Amino acid sequence: MAGKDTGFSLAQSMGSTVHRREPVLLDESSIASSGSMLSVAEVHDALEQAWNDIRTGRALGAKSVLSLPEDEFWRETGHQARWGEFSGERLGWKLSCLYGANSHFAGVKVIGANAFNRLLGLPRSRSTYILMEKFSMQPLAIIDATSLSAARTGAYASQVLRLCAIEHDRLCVFLFGAGPIARAILASLADRAATRIARVYVRARRFEGAKALQASLSMTLPFELVAVNDNDFLAEADFVITATNSDRPVFHDHELRRDASLLHLGGDEVPVETLRRILRQGQVGCDDLATVSKRNSQSLALQFSRAGSSLEALGPHLGILELSKTSNWRLQPGVPLSVTCVGLPVLDLYVVAALFQKYLTRTAV
Repeated sequence: MAGKDTGFSLAQSMGSTVHRREPVLLDESSIASSGSMLSVAEVHDALEQAWNDIRTGRALGAKSVLSLPEDEFWRETGHQARWGEFSGERLGWKLSCLYGANSHFAGVKVIGANAFNRLLGLPRSRSTYILMEKFSMQPLAIIDATSLSAARTGAYASQVLRLCAIEHDRLCVFLFGAGPIARAILASLADRAATRIARVYVRARRFEGAKALQASLSMTLPFELVAVNDNDFLAEADFVITATNSDRPVFHDHELRRDASLLHLGGDEVPVETLRRILRQGQVGCDDLATVSKRNSQSLALQFSRAGSSLEALGPHLGILELSKTSNWRLQPGVPLSVTCVGLPVLDLYVVAALFQKYLTRTAV
């Protein structure tokens, strides 16, 4: 699909699809029953087109986040007694709005999130996407994009691994996290890097979570999946991925191999010592300087804001690379790499549009 136009033509987009009396409502059950859910390969194909369009200016997007004060949550819900169960973890109680447009579509993803939801038997976050025709801005579909959102984030794993200048195969990966993003990461690696990976160690906040992930996926993955309860095997890892809700670093710099590559998808999980070392000795990158800097929730951006500056201001002078500008990073073998990705809003537009088009194809009379 790379390089192809995956949108409707102008005539199509301004035609009968737009003039539906009501937008299509697609929840998880209707997506599944219609056979419209995207495969991992289809997600990767849609994202490849998205990155091409981002780099050439054909796709634009932005993100707004309303983070609510955690002390208000504990005080007003009456759950103060359970505060200790979230020690060392961000509630991430927030409302986010991600919006974007490309040649044919526009759209808005609304995310509501709270880590406390797990005690209620609910997902930590839910994503609802309103897909619109670009020129009329009329809604085409309202889609439960929770699974798609995890899939687009997990796809960063194989994308960044391709950038890493690791000269050998049979790689060892260490993954922090065992939630939906971790599952999507494993699916992405299995689809795009199966022959390169020998083993993935997975560590979660609770060992039971890592064991459950191992039990549910180990028979379906093309590499060994091993649940661990500490960082003893971290020194073996060629590629380290953090995808947790931790409010503090999940490893110490001395636990890493000096040439290890890192992908950071969570919050403030990476030690400042690691980022400073890699800035001196290796290469630091992100998906987009302005977006990561504005979000200011991850270790890379926080390192600068805590010092009274910003990643966006100093990043270009420090040679920090951006996926939104180029995929040709020309990295040197043996040099450590740290990549921080916050998730570009327009990526959601492409996977949702691909699902919607697949739905129309599957349900055409």
